[in-house]
Amino acid sequence: MDDETKSRLERLQAELRLKTGNRVTQQEVLARLVEDAIESKADLVDSFRDKRVPVSDDDREAFHDGMVASGKATSEEDIDDILYG
Repeated sequence: MDDETKSRLERLQAELRLKTGNRVTQQEVLARLVEDAIESKADLVDSFRDKRVPVSDDDREAFHDGMVASGKATSEEDIDDILYG
């Protein structure tokens, strides 16, 4: 664990003691964090993903080549009617 992470863990541990009045070990804090992460695994996985998925120029061009204009203007109301009836 790097020094910055260790320091942040110590601050979290101290804050928990101040707010709860109970002593907690760093091991207990880490165990609870891991337990919570397992319960919300999708959020944890997403936090490690790139914010933007890179797409090659060829793939981007192929996507846009497949788009066609219907020649009809579509409003938000039209879309809502189609989706929600």
